[in-house]
Amino acid sequence: MSKNETQNTVVKEPIKVKSQPVKEVLVKKDNWEIKDRRYYLKNNQEPLTYTIPSKHTKKHALLYFDSKTGKQRELRYATNQDSPFVDEQKGEATMGHIIFKDGALIVPKAKQNLQKLLSLYHPLKNRSYDEFDAVEEAIDDLSVLNMQVDALNMARQVDIDIAEAILRVEIGSSVNNMSSKEIKRDLLIFARSNPMLFMDLVKDENVHLRNVAIRAAELGIIKLAQDQRSFSWGSNNRKLMNIPFDENPYSAMAAFFKTDEGVEVFRSIEKKLK
Repeated sequence: MSKNETQNTVVKEPIKVKSQPVKEVLVKKDNWEIKDRRYYLKNNQEPLTYTIPSKHTKKHALLYFDSKTGKQRELRYATNQDSPFVDEQKGEATMGHIIFKDGALIVPKAKQNLQKLLSLYHPLKNRSYDEFDAVEEAIDDLSVLNMQVDALNMARQVDIDIAEAILRVEIGSSVNNMSSKEIKRDLLIFARSNPMLFMDLVKDENVHLRNVAIRAAELGIIKLAQDQRSFSWGSNNRKLMNIPFDENPYSAMAAFFKTDEGVEVFRSIEKKLK
């Protein structure tokens, strides 16, 4: 091998080694997108103003655990600093407030320190507030729409007695004054507005049993004692069951209908309701 070939080989080796850390830095930097960001309070809260801690205090801990160093790092929002970490801030710090207005906070891309504090490090993220993400919102919307379609399809096939039982949970005894078409209409509206609850109620057999008990009581087929401690037949006052302490009477009757004795009572009541 010639001297020139040896030198060329030696020169190539360090260049190849040095390229590795440079590539890693670029990938890490590209993970953070510089853009305007929007944050909103969880649970659809929309107070006029809502302030979250912007610096570490004894009352409100504002710390971030750095897994690389194994240490807690203090955070604070200083309007004149580039970093949200106190140990990276230099000179006098001008403190800023973090205030949500009407449940939302829009942070322009020029305020990278505040964005990183809210998006990456603040302990209240995912607890008190979330960051708006168009992709995640689209996924959530699609999930809700699919659930609504499933609920509406189910509502169209529900028997009128089950429909009445489900609506009774929502609107109470006023369902007695509704026609069958009104019940089906309101059931579809309910399925669309609250699909998860609707599907849960359709699958809950106690809803139908409770409705039978309520209708029977309204028509005088069975009678609830004034102290709400027992049910009896309306025709002869013969006691049917005692209601356990601190339990809803109609939930107790629904449970009674599932017993060997209660099955016969349920069949008798259903015949009288027809």
